[in-house]
Amino acid sequence: MAPLHVPVQSVQVFPATALRVSAGANQGDGIGVHDDLMPDDVYALDADARRLRLGLATGEGGFRVAEDTVVGRPGAAVHLDCLVTFMSPDGLTQDAIVLVELDPEGQIGATYLLPLADFAPRTEYTLVGIDVTGAAAAFARVACVYFTRGTHISLATGEQRRVEELRVGDRVLTRDDGVQELRWIGMTTLRATGALAPIVIEAGALNNEHDLVVSPDHRLFVYQRQDRIGAGQPELMVKARHLVNGDTVRVAEGGFVDYFQLLFDRHHIIYAEGIAAESMLIDPRTRPALPPELLDRLAQLLPGHTRGGMHGLDVQQALLDRPDAIDLLRRASMR
Repeated sequence: MAPLHVPVQSVQVFPATALRVSAGANQGDGIGVHDDLMPDDVYALDADARRLRLGLATGEGGFRVAEDTVVGRPGAAVHLDCLVTFMSPDGLTQDAIVLVELDPEGQIGATYLLPLADFAPRTEYTLVGIDVTGAAAAFARVACVYFTRGTHISLATGEQRRVEELRVGDRVLTRDDGVQELRWIGMTTLRATGALAPIVIEAGALNNEHDLVVSPDHRLFVYQRQDRIGAGQPELMVKARHLVNGDTVRVAEGGFVDYFQLLFDRHHIIYAEGIAAESMLIDPRTRPALPPELLDRLAQLLPGHTRGGMHGLDVQQALLDRPDAIDLLRRASMR
């Protein structure tokens, strides 16, 4: 039996020492695990703090540091410790997830902070919430793939229907499996900031007629007729955030965004604004974002989703870290 695809996700984290208590019971300490945190402690981000890429491999046993990572020990287990909420001086709240990397003895080896909103250096943030049960759901919201309100989805009839107007049972065109019925549609409204700010792919950037706006980790399918980026394979899966160039592909930060999830019997490539893009994949990362009653009802679909996660080579950011990446992919996909 062929091995199942193991999902790998990269997240941008701060080392725990980058966010320290500037006033309070734990003064001088970096952000720690929930047992060590004290409400009302005031934190400040170091002036020279920068995020580092932590690669996470996902399996039924939990998370481990992936081989392709900048920080962390590959193979080490990683635990989602808690969801923390800070309040800035202007009264706004910022959430973040505390992640713990375990050493070979099962003790705390390193601690990281995954911000779900932007933290500014030299700004004081008061710790107002510590949630030991909400970290998995918060991480799932980052891992899920979403289409935004107004996105046109291709139906079997050729109709281009807005995602918010779709209904369960609608017949949607897929790239590899013909016409498939929608099993579930989810909708959530989130702050468009940090790890949850949507990515805008402007009209024409990938031969699309209209702007496509998706979540940062949403993967797009690109078939290269010429291997212009040196991936070594024609069928590629490219994360939207890896294409950001500040021009034709940009981050749309600010306010709130309506995000929609489209679930089929298995993971599919569908068409959004004419671009081939993935539907929702249920795996250990994304499961906590779904209602428990839905998971119970669709339990028989979960194994098929895991096996259906491979539609092409997952392109690493290093291959796309160039200003003309989106143009190369656009030209590579043209006849």
